[in-house]
Amino acid sequence: MVDKNSIFKCMIMCLVTSQQRSGPDTPVSRFFKLEPFPVTFENISGKMDVEYLLRVAMQQNGLNRYINQITGYFAWNFRVLHDSDWTLVGILKKELDSKATRKDEREIADYIDDTFKGFGPKQSRNFLQSLGLTKYEIPIDSRITTWLNDFGFPVTLSATGLQDRAYYHFISNGIQRLCDEADIYPCVLDAAIFSSYDGGRWNVENIIY
Repeated sequence: MVDKNSIFKCMIMCLVTSQQRSGPDTPVSRFFKLEPFPVTFENISGKMDVEYLLRVAMQQNGLNRYINQITGYFAWNFRVLHDSDWTLVGILKKELDSKATRKDEREIADYIDDTFKGFGPKQSRNFLQSLGLTKYEIPIDSRITTWLNDFGFPVTLSATGLQDRAYYHFISNGIQRLCDEADIYPCVLDAAIFSSYDGGRWNVENIIY
C-alpha cells in the first residue's frame, strides 16, 4: 500500500540505513519494527517542528549517529511533500503499477533522487523497492558490487562511481541485460545476493515491513 505513512517510514528508513548498520539485531532494525511506528503522518501533521519530533523518536531508540543530518533531511523532505499536496502518492500509484516498464521505473527513481534531500541513485531505488513498486531498478549496494566483481562483471564497480547518475544508469543497464539472459527480474537477483550474504540471520520473524 502506498500512502502517507508508508512513504514516511520508507523515507526515514532510507535516510537512517544510509548512515549505519541495519542488520536484524541492530537498534535500526528494532526501531523500524516498532508497533505502532512512532513517526506517522497523523502525529506529525500540523506540528511546527517535525525535525525535533523525529530526533526524539530516534534518541529514545538509541539512534544517535548522524541524527542532526538525518532529521534535517527528513524535515526538508516533509516540507516538499506538504507544499506539493503529496502529489508523490498519486505519481507512484499511477506510474508504478503492474504494467510499469523499465523506463517508467527509472524515471520515477530519478524523480525521487531529484526531489528528496539526502537521497542518491541507490537510496531512491531502495525507497521504491521498500514500497514494493519496482522489478527492474534495484539499489546497487556493496553486496551487489562485491558479487558482480567476483562474478566477472565486465566493469569493475566502485561505490564512488555509483554516486553519479549516468554511471549508475550504465551499470543498471548491464545488470538488467544479465538478468534478461538468466530470465529473471533484477529484483530477484538482488534478493538472492542479499540472502547469500546474510548467513540466515533474516527470517520471517525479524523481517522489516
